[in-house]
Amino acid sequence: MESKSVVLGFSGGIDSQSAARRLRDEGWRVVALTINTLGDEAMMLKAQRAAETLGIEWLGYDACKRFMSDIVNYFCREYLSGCTPAPCTRCNSLIKWSILAEVADSLGINKIATGHYFRIEQYDGRYYVAKGIDPAKDQSYYLWGLSQEILSRAITPMGDMIKSDVKQNFEDKSESMGICFLRGKHYSDFLRERCGEFRCGDIVNCEGEVVSRHNGIALYTAGQRRGEGIPEGLRVLSVNGDSNQVVVGKAELLYKHTLYINECNIVSESELLTANDITVKIRGIGRNPEKPVKIERSNDGYTVTTDDPAWAPAVGQPLVFYRKKLVIGGGIVANFN
Repeated sequence: MESKSVVLGFSGGIDSQSAARRLRDEGWRVVALTINTLGDEAMMLKAQRAAETLGIEWLGYDACKRFMSDIVNYFCREYLSGCTPAPCTRCNSLIKWSILAEVADSLGINKIATGHYFRIEQYDGRYYVAKGIDPAKDQSYYLWGLSQEILSRAITPMGDMIKSDVKQNFEDKSESMGICFLRGKHYSDFLRERCGEFRCGDIVNCEGEVVSRHNGIALYTAGQRRGEGIPEGLRVLSVNGDSNQVVVGKAELLYKHTLYINECNIVSESELLTANDITVKIRGIGRNPEKPVKIERSNDGYTVTTDDPAWAPAVGQPLVFYRKKLVIGGGIVANFN
């Protein structure tokens, strides 16, 4: 293994170029790896040219079929079953970082890196994702699924950078935002193109009484107050894929004190179950519970109880555990009450 080489995930954008410059200037041999997930040859050429300008090696990797199978199909399947998916968190563990490690292994290189804004800290032989110093750009929430093997190899050149400072080094300050494969489309249009027209069904109240009709459960998520058939003054409380029903009610009913999660990745279960200062984040932005939570083991995951209720959780969303700046694990919301 080469000791001073690193494979860097490289889109050619502001963040990955900044990461490459920093690593290069610190004396690393940087191999820029551009992962093609969408068959976007123009993006690949742009990234290659950016790498050439920086004077670093460049490789391309075709992950289109893998991305379609593991991310896009999952995204469609989850929405059509009444869940709210988080494709970016899934992509980080299954596609981006996994492929970086695979390519690095093939080159005999140990270290891997990306332009994500986060840090890694080590305690008692365990590796933790830690918040980046820029609170406006911290991406630790999206990286809870990274394994110990990946974290032990990762370098985080952007973890102590402030995004506004980074942008000052670029004339073109534009960035790609949102879910990449939607390419600017509304997700409902994307789903219709791939899966056909949605199946209509009933909108019901908490007593199970039909109050209206919906035009496809994929168009509804917890907390929503506008949409076909949602009565004035009510919000979506939950979406039931089995019955093809949308449940609506008063906004105060969206606050949930108990959440059940599965598909977990936990750094240390003993720490998770005994620490008294663990908080949770259920959405990357917006309202999250602020007080510490209680966590208990369940059959296939964990039960999370909080005095400070979670607002409008949805099945399929990630729930991430924090101890101050450290991510100690996470999982997917399977149910709540």
